[in-house]
Amino acid sequence: MDAHRRAGQNTKPTAERHVPVLLSRSIQLLEPAISAAAAAGRTPVIVDATLGMGGHTEALLSRFPELTVVGLDRDTQALELAGARLAPFGDRVHLVHTEYDGIREALDGLGMESVDGVLFDLGVSSLQLDEVDRGFAYSFDAPLDMRMDTTTGITAAELVNTASLEELRRIIRTWGEEKFAHRIAHAIVQGREKTPFATTAQLVEVIRAAVPPAAGKSGGHPAKRTFQALRIAVNEELDVLTRAMPAAINAIGVGGRIVVLSYHSLEDKIVKHAFAEGLVSSAPAGFPVELDEHKPYLKSLVKGTGKPSEEEISDNPRAASAKLRAVERITERRAS
Repeated sequence: MDAHRRAGQNTKPTAERHVPVLLSRSIQLLEPAISAAAAAGRTPVIVDATLGMGGHTEALLSRFPELTVVGLDRDTQALELAGARLAPFGDRVHLVHTEYDGIREALDGLGMESVDGVLFDLGVSSLQLDEVDRGFAYSFDAPLDMRMDTTTGITAAELVNTASLEELRRIIRTWGEEKFAHRIAHAIVQGREKTPFATTAQLVEVIRAAVPPAAGKSGGHPAKRTFQALRIAVNEELDVLTRAMPAAINAIGVGGRIVVLSYHSLEDKIVKHAFAEGLVSSAPAGFPVELDEHKPYLKSLVKGTGKPSEEEISDNPRAASAKLRAVERITERRAS
């Protein structure tokens, strides 16, 4: 590892560090809404709710010269890198420091009532995984932080050093879907009594000792699920996503589209549930006439979930677990 990597800095150009997942499919799904707005004489607007290093946004702005993108991210480092990458597009891009449930407030701040599309690329970003000192990766020794927004909130170290045994077990079991949650939580509590956790390597060592060796042969790295759970807890990711989905639905006009890329079942379940409410009639069973207010207000654009091709997975291994869902708004009805 060179000096830059030891210092937690990746010196590759931003465009080389971030390979957008399902890029062509995402653009294809958003294109009809963008084209319809342009044909109607309006400036099309897309919200990139998880800007990251700006790969999806750069591709959209390049593909559609009439488009404006509002990019949201809670990570100030991501906003800085994306801002430099997207600077050539000038006032066609507006960057906002906020979590993705802040869509409405961000649009209000820009004087925008509605938009033509919203894109979510959920989970931890390439930037956060690659920057060693952020503490997201179990493969590097780093400060145990895991905050997507380093300006606020508790760190993963604070969480594992203060949470009760039962709280740790619940977090690891629920958000990591880890069957050895109790053993890992117990080991963490015992370990912190000797030395408080400060680094990822300390935590990995304790988890590795708590998980039966045979489990690693089929389940991947023994710390994978625990790190996912702690990251979700530190950043309140699922709570934010639960609020963000209706906010996104309410933000798009008729003909507007939402595309969501998720990477684990917990995210996908929230997205699926939020969309399901709008995809079916709300008329009471046996109701003789379906009133307009009972009609579905969303239309699914993908059968089940879209997945990356083998070629894309080969080019970008992080795409392997991606699932894509997409809907179009078909009535003015507001989500609850």
